[in-house]
Amino acid sequence: MRLSVIIVSYNVCGLLRRCLQSVDASARLTSDWLSVDVTVVDNASVDASAQMVAIEFPHVHLIASPVNLGFPRANNLALKHLGFGENRDRRDAPELVMLLNPDTEVVDDALGKMAAFLRDHPHAGACGPRLHYADGSLQHAAFAFPGLAQLILDLLPLADLPVARRVLHHLLDSRLNGRYPRRQWLGVMPFPVGFILGAALMGSAESVRKTGLLDEGYFMYCEEMDWCLRMQAAGLPLFAVPTAQIIHHEGRSSSQLRWKSFERLWASRMRFFRLHSRLYPAGFQHCLRVMLHLGLAWNGRIARRSFARGHLSGDRLAEQLDTYARVLKLCC
Repeated sequence: MRLSVIIVSYNVCGLLRRCLQSVDASARLTSDWLSVDVTVVDNASVDASAQMVAIEFPHVHLIASPVNLGFPRANNLALKHLGFGENRDRRDAPELVMLLNPDTEVVDDALGKMAAFLRDHPHAGACGPRLHYADGSLQHAAFAFPGLAQLILDLLPLADLPVARRVLHHLLDSRLNGRYPRRQWLGVMPFPVGFILGAALMGSAESVRKTGLLDEGYFMYCEEMDWCLRMQAAGLPLFAVPTAQIIHHEGRSSSQLRWKSFERLWASRMRFFRLHSRLYPAGFQHCLRVMLHLGLAWNGRIARRSFARGHLSGDRLAEQLDTYARVLKLCC
């Protein structure tokens, strides 16, 4: 079988190097039955990422974009190169494709374990691994599609509420917050999920052909949720494969522009809910707008209090409040 790994990178040269090294190491463990090739799309990095790939990983196909295309467009560029998309269904396209963040490290034969699952379960559309943070703690790598409870938990400044730590942890780690039980993640049996994080998502060629490419109306965030929902609608279930493990140094690219990323997150969420109105009808969207106004007003009040106490600079306060104002305009 052939697996094509797609890595979209932005200004994380050191992490990208480690990611590519881990992919090469994992590929060697299954080289007797799985052929792995890699495409890196560099989104106009200014930290010499593209040069590093060209010099140190000459076997990797490098697409150095002169502009930041965003996550969906950059992945689609690679998918088209591999033979997917309208009028591009080539016979030499790989049987499997994987979206992989540059701030990840593949552990042992995780690529082989995920590929073997899709090989042995041809009815599945895609699968994801078990993710860990750099300190070894579990990161949820797949979720149920969001409901109002999950969005409320995301908006509330829970750290400022008089809630016992154990109760707070239980809420954040529960199905109310879209999470699957830790015992499943720490077990060995694959289990069905709603959607898989784009940090590490492997799909079959058939699922890409049936579902189409990523929606380029998103710049970043929610595009994998949209893709997974379309796979589910096409009758292609998704699964987590907890024996496949990947380390995720989360958010190293997006954290470079914290409040811009927050704005993009909510722009993508609102687009997702509007596009999938059968799942998220008018009543849901009305409640969401009310929650968003209340939640951002509350968080803005906390930020002003932090500024008054000298814990937040005036520039940072202004940036945060300006971002909240722009996000609220998305609701109009």
